[in-house]
Amino acid sequence: MTMAVSTELTILIVIFYLVLILGLGYYGYRKTTKVEDYMVAGRNTHPMVIALSYGATFISTSAIVGFGGTAAQYGMSLMWLTVLCIVVGVIIAFLFMGKRIRRIGKELGALTYPELLGKMFGSKFLIYASGLIFVAAMPLYTAAVLIGGARFIETTLGVPYMTALLGFAGIVALYVVIGGLIAVMYTDAVQGAIMLAGMGILLVLTYVYLGGVTAANSALEAMTPLVPENLAAIGMTGWTSMPEFGSPVWMTVITTLVLGVGIGVLAQPQLAVRFMTAKDGKSLNRAVPMGALFIVMMTGVAFTVGPLTNVYFMETTGQLALAAAGGNADSVIPLYINSAMPELFVIIFMLTLLSAAMSTLSSLLHTMGTTLGGDMFARLKGKRYSVRANQIGIVVMMLASLAIAVVMPESIIARATAMFMGLCTAALLPAFTHGIVAKRPSLLAAKWSMIAGAGGWLLWTMFAHTAESQALGICNPLFGVNSLVASPWNYLDPLVVGTVLSVIVLLVLIPLDKNRITPEQQRSFV
Repeated sequence: MTMAVSTELTILIVIFYLVLILGLGYYGYRKTTKVEDYMVAGRNTHPMVIALSYGATFISTSAIVGFGGTAAQYGMSLMWLTVLCIVVGVIIAFLFMGKRIRRIGKELGALTYPELLGKMFGSKFLIYASGLIFVAAMPLYTAAVLIGGARFIETTLGVPYMTALLGFAGIVALYVVIGGLIAVMYTDAVQGAIMLAGMGILLVLTYVYLGGVTAANSALEAMTPLVPENLAAIGMTGWTSMPEFGSPVWMTVITTLVLGVGIGVLAQPQLAVRFMTAKDGKSLNRAVPMGALFIVMMTGVAFTVGPLTNVYFMETTGQLALAAAGGNADSVIPLYINSAMPELFVIIFMLTLLSAAMSTLSSLLHTMGTTLGGDMFARLKGKRYSVRANQIGIVVMMLASLAIAVVMPESIIARATAMFMGLCTAALLPAFTHGIVAKRPSLLAAKWSMIAGAGGWLLWTMFAHTAESQALGICNPLFGVNSLVASPWNYLDPLVVGTVLSVIVLLVLIPLDKNRITPEQQRSFV
């Protein structure tokens, strides 16, 4: 179900938008005079640009389309993710983690997340290990972002899905390759401003169309008896209430969606590098209010509008949102926008989603490209970072992400996002936190913490967490069941298992290591 959108008006607006974005890409190209500019934007970025770039990178189509559609299925319980994102993703990230990352990164001359990790522990192993995780797993997240943007272009403009996918990917890759992180940061800032406007208007229009805040929320609450039997049987109690504590739905909402993303944000390399672009700690302080406002608007609106689409579709089609979207959660928000909203807003929201997707995609491409081209390829050849190697890395990783996007199943955006963030959290967050806090960090503890976290996450994904173990098809042929653990534990996210293992190993080994890394060893590491 699509809405007839004026082709001429859409083309004009999109052309203006693309000219603006590509112009900022050219600005980044002109401002890039050395490798440090390409990698960390010259370490002199304005606080407002940092906040908007961080927020726009964090909030992609995964949050708006993927998690909005998931909220339509599971309800407003996902609002706990908004709370966690503000506390962890903004306050802790900027004021605790960010200041340390900026200071240590500058002191050690680190230009990427893997390099910072390696220099803190004086270890090439950690550079290659973290780089391998990003190169192997980040295309999954990147593909999810590509799908979110392409699906909305498809439903809005009526262009073939593959055309939307390839065109979208090509434009983003162009300005990232040319302009580096300066281009990425400034395009992110503009895209973040568009996202704020689009989501604000969406919230207002949704409540206006549904009769106001009280009427809309009351109507959603009154729909509790309509909860599908399959969801009610595993703990869902309605769209305005929390699932039954400890139930499979509760496990999914809390451990996969809330914790997976809310804590996982701290281990995201494309976000950590934003802190390395700041001039000083005061810049990060000044970025916090805008960052918090951005997260509230982006996630809060998605988790409010998503459930409320059930009211709209029930009134107009007699179906719940997921049923109206043909069972594909990733299609709920695009379908709602195209069905319910006025023509001009459809175009505005297309730009909102394009901005969300492009801002995150550009950051992911830059991170993957610098990891592959600099941290892995160039270092293996005994060289340091070069712009050309990074550019080649970006192109290669874009092609890999496109290939994954083509074969990904439906309703995968939110889950793919949670999987990537879960792996990064389990494998890297404990060791990375130890590195930026400890005066003399333990390489022994960091190595085995990373191995334990990644291994625990992988084993639980393959053999216990039904959502992945069933799809992967490894557990059933070997053991005759889709999960080796009983319900509700088969809904416990691998992030929890992997992170707990990683922390335990880290805490056990730190006091046993008598040869911890000194500041002199950190500074002398190449």
